[in-house]
Amino acid sequence: MTNPDVISRSDADAPRHGHRFLLIGVDTIFAYHLPLYHVEVHAFQLITKFGLDGSLRKKYLEDLSHHEDRQVYYSLFSEGHWPLKEIVDGTRHELPVELERVTVDESGNRTFTKIVDETKATSRKEDVVHYKPLDATEYPDLLTYLAFGDGSEVHLAHQLAASPNWDEVITTTDPSGFEQSDLEHATAVTIPAIKDPKGVVKTSPLVKGKTYEGLIGSREVTFTAGRQGWWNHTSLNNK
Repeated sequence: MTNPDVISRSDADAPRHGHRFLLIGVDTIFAYHLPLYHVEVHAFQLITKFGLDGSLRKKYLEDLSHHEDRQVYYSLFSEGHWPLKEIVDGTRHELPVELERVTVDESGNRTFTKIVDETKATSRKEDVVHYKPLDATEYPDLLTYLAFGDGSEVHLAHQLAASPNWDEVITTTDPSGFEQSDLEHATAVTIPAIKDPKGVVKTSPLVKGKTYEGLIGSREVTFTAGRQGWWNHTSLNNK
């Protein structure tokens, strides 16, 4: 029997107006804003942490444990087109959020299913890890990601340069050489063996289970590509 309180919406449905934040991590849960190049209020790459309600956190971790090996993502939907700068400046201390399970079909279409009703999340400016407008006009020479996380839990978000592009977050396994200060400031990691595609790709340049060597400045780091926590090469670039 279908739960009448569970509501699913697809990319094709009439849009709800608000921000979405992808949940990334298990021990420490980060929130990654879903950016859009050509929608002014969403044209930012933002990584932060929110104070989450205990029941929401529990539901996220339980549901994630059942979908670890599937292309399933998790987002917080917050109604309203308020400026993200409020989080960065510390003028927004809480926000209404609904927890969504995001499923992707074989054609790449996404469905957002609410699995926790609206509750409140708290926000602190000191928890912001990265905030940058999507205003780059050039691509880097080498594939570049932003490293964030806590301790041995290291995540990589594709650094969004010029448009068109692709948006991706992965969690690494067996990371080595990363320092906590790298993770606290979303330091750029370049992958010398892979040239930047300088445009849109439909699948990740990083192959799950494969180990890569990277550089933070001149310091070497290594990691194995693990679970993908977000992927978008379509609505990111829509005009």
